Amino acid sequence: MELTLDGVLADAGGRLVAAAQDRRHAMHTPVVGTADGDLRIMVLRQATADLARLRFHTDLRSPKCALIGEGAAVSVLAYDPAARVQLRMRGEGWIEHGSLLSDAAWERSAPSSRRCYLAEAGPGALLEESGSALPEDLLHRAPLPEETLPGRSNFAVLLVEVRSLDWLRLTHLGGERARFSRASADLPWRAEWLAP
Repeated sequence: MELTLDGVLADAGGRLVAAAQDRRHAMHTPVVGTADGDLRIMVLRQATADLARLRFHTDLRSPKCALIGEGAAVSVLAYDPAARVQLRMRGEGWIEHGSLLSDAAWERSAPSSRRCYLAEAGPGALLEESGSALPEDLLHRAPLPEETLPGRSNFAVLLVEVRSLDWLRLTHLGGERARFSRASADLPWRAEWLAP
């Protein structure tokens, strides 16, 4: 079967939608980069098939939230070693905190996922010794739903509108590669084949 640009774009969107829904999917935890060159692994919480939006959860106290704010460049790298498919994405990111969207994301999160937002110090804060910043009574158990409520003030959502996608599949024949770009999510993709 001949590979088409439309098929490649559908493949990328399908992989990310599946990855957001399945914690065992190879692309469930992509690498997310910010304009300062910092990289981190984040859990992909939602992806739209048309790649209009990727959603991640984050701690509002994290330095990346201040850096991204209401709009900044963000890159996302996902790789599936079994399929040998790499997705490199760039786009516009922004942080949602006190919005209906972030409220809904918080409500859908399990208490065990909310636990990290109860840390007494934000990501990157100095500690006197190695270990977690979680309260001692939560180190070895999942909190009850009502115990997580103070963490809501630290919970935020990172949204990324994908503006470019580089799809690469490695094969014994040298591979296949395509690039897709657009100025905003409401515009059609410009697609082209590239040398791998």
